[in-house]
Amino acid sequence: MRLTFNGTTPLDPVINAWFADRTDALGSMARDWWIRMRGCGDDVLELFHDGCPVACIEDVPFAYVNAFKRHVNVGFFNGASLPDPEGLLEGTGKRMRHVKLRSGVEIDEGALADLIDAAYRDARDYVAGG
Repeated sequence: MRLTFNGTTPLDPVINAWFADRTDALGSMARDWWIRMRGCGDDVLELFHDGCPVACIEDVPFAYVNAFKRHVNVGFFNGASLPDPEGLLEGTGKRMRHVKLRSGVEIDEGALADLIDAAYRDARDYVAGG
């Protein structure tokens, strides 16, 4: 069984307002990864949930971004099942995992992009019944 949300939409104005309030380096970092999530496919919908932007396929969430005072989380709703050869994912929950990003700290951006792509494909396949 997968987590689902009601109210997904192609463009949520609350998300634009959330980013407008985050003009520092961490907000910019969060926006860049959000744009990457949104660019996964024409079927990506969005939702503002629990204080942050969430990317979904239909009603199935696959990833989110959140900006805090000292870091950004790029999170994955089914992250425990994602391949993570670079060991970027943090967390010990049953399903969710996140990657913590900090200003000035290098991260393997290709590996993070691969995680986003894998999460997108996983959600897309689930929605398609696969």
